[in-house]
Parts: sequence; C-alpha cells; structure tokens
Amino acid sequence: MDLTLVDPGLKDALGLMPEFDIWADLDKTRAMARQRSIDVSSLQPSVDSVSSMDYIVNHDDVNVPVRVYRPKVSQAPLPALVWIHGGGYCFGSLEAEDYNAKRMTEAVGCVVISVDYRLAPEYPFPAPLNDCYGALLWAADRALELGIDSSRIAVGGISAGGGLAAGLALLARDKGEVNVIFQALLCPMIDNHSNTASSFDITDKRIWNRHSNLQGWMHYLGRQTTADVEFFSASKYAAPSHAGDLHRLPPAYIGIGSVDLFVDENRAYADRLQQCNVSVQLEIFAGGFHGFEFFVPGAAISRLARHTHYNAFRKGLF
Repeated sequence: MDLTLVDPGLKDALGLMPEFDIWADLDKTRAMARQRSIDVSSLQPSVDSVSSMDYIVNHDDVNVPVRVYRPKVSQAPLPALVWIHGGGYCFGSLEAEDYNAKRMTEAVGCVVISVDYRLAPEYPFPAPLNDCYGALLWAADRALELGIDSSRIAVGGISAGGGLAAGLALLARDKGEVNVIFQALLCPMIDNHSNTASSFDITDKRIWNRHSNLQGWMHYLGRQTTADVEFFSASKYAAPSHAGDLHRLPPAYIGIGSVDLFVDENRAYADRLQQCNVSVQLEIFAGGFHGFEFFVPGAAISRLARHTHYNAFRKGLF
C-alpha cells in the first residue's frame, strides 16, 4: 500500500497496528479483535442517552442473540435499523460492536437492533444470513412491543456486515415478507472474486487486504482453497455483486475510504444500483483505509465520515 495515499490523521495509528497472521488461530484473533474494540471504546466519551436490552430470537430452531438500543428520551414509535457487525464473516461480535451501536443510536435517533449472527467457518453461508433474516422478521413482528414503526425498518452493516446487509436487502425483496426502506452499507464486502484493481492494490498486513479477503470468503462460502473462491459462482445473497437484477431494492448509502480494497467493487455496485433506478448516495473518503472511522475514531477524517454516515442514515430512516 502506498502510505502517501493514507490520510495524515490515520498514519500514526496505522503504525501502531501489529502485523500478524489473523488466520493462524481464529479463537485468539476473535478474542484480540473483541478486546481491541473494547479498548478503543474505553477511550471515547460515554453514551448515557441510550438504553439497551438483550433478547434471543428463535429462527428456524436457531437461537440468535440480539441487542436492541433505543434513545432514552423518545417514547414514540421510531424507525429501526437492523445492524450487522463486520469481521470478514469470521470475526466480530455483538459485544465488540456495543459502543458503536450506542453511538449510532444516539446520533441517528432510531432504534438499532444489533445481531450476533453465527460465524464462519463453523457456520458458513447461508447460516449467518439466515440469522440476520430471522432478526429482521422478529423486528417487524415485534414492532409494537419494541416501540418500532413497522413501516420504517432498514438494514445496515459494516464490511462483512455490509455484505450481509446488502444480501439481506435482496432476500427481503425476493421473499416479500418485510418491506425494507433503506440499506446502510459501510465498506461492504460483496464480491468473492476480489479481482478489481483496488483489491490488488492493498497488500499491507496491518489492515484488511486481498489475502485476508480471500480467506474470509473461502470460509464463508465453504470452499477448500482461496484459488477456488476467485472463480466460484456464489449466490447473490452471499455475494450481492453477483445479483443479476437490482431493481426494486431500497435506497442505499455506501460509504468507504479511498484506500480500501473494496472501493472499486463498491463503486461498481453503486453504479449498477443507479442503473436499476435505485437511489444511491456513494461517499468515498480520501485517504481512508478499511474501517478507518471506527479503528481511529478521533481522526478528523473519521469524525467527518461518521457525521456523513449518520446524516445519511437519518435521511433514509425518517
């Protein structure tokens, strides 16, 4: 990666990130990722204006933990965002996403439903997507109890969570059981082929790169090798870039840094959505690497990105 392309406010933090093989020990990496999120959050201002409650959603005889966040000051039915954490389909958790979900709830003013979906490789596609779909159905069915406006339910996520959210929007459109009004996609992971120019540009081991990406897809799709992944015809619900028809999808916001391996596939997906008459707001933040706005929350570019994200979410929900 050409470090001259990285925003100056992010370079110091990038220098502190360790280089290690995240795939050598998945349990260790999952624990380290969770602890890192907690450590970063501990340095941020507390969010006292949001309450949360944990639930278990049973879908297809699988228990899916969800955490529902709500602004304390609002009693009226609110729009809801079913939010899906990132982690390459193999890492991440509801707990690691807790602070970001609280901050999002406060900033947007909606109900946020964070989903603790099952992870690959133990549970490859379609298990994670099925868990998220179960949470979406549950939110719609329990809208009155949860204080949700059932006519204003959106889906969203970051990285692999963004990929799951895009797949969820496709699945909801095709099943016709829940009318999703908006999709909030932050640097979504949507194409297992990983053959764009930007995917080859990112090789730095400190951030999500092409090697990591192919490993994640291999586990998510249940393939044996990364070479197989590059040419595998994945389901559109797993890899939304493969969807042939994007008509009748909800309006989308796509936010991503310019120094992110997904920037080309995200731009292409935004273009295709627009060609299918789907309203899209695409924001590319110059100098941002993958997930920068949450990895380095205090940087000016990170504050700008989150402000832009949350304004778009608010516009899409209210």
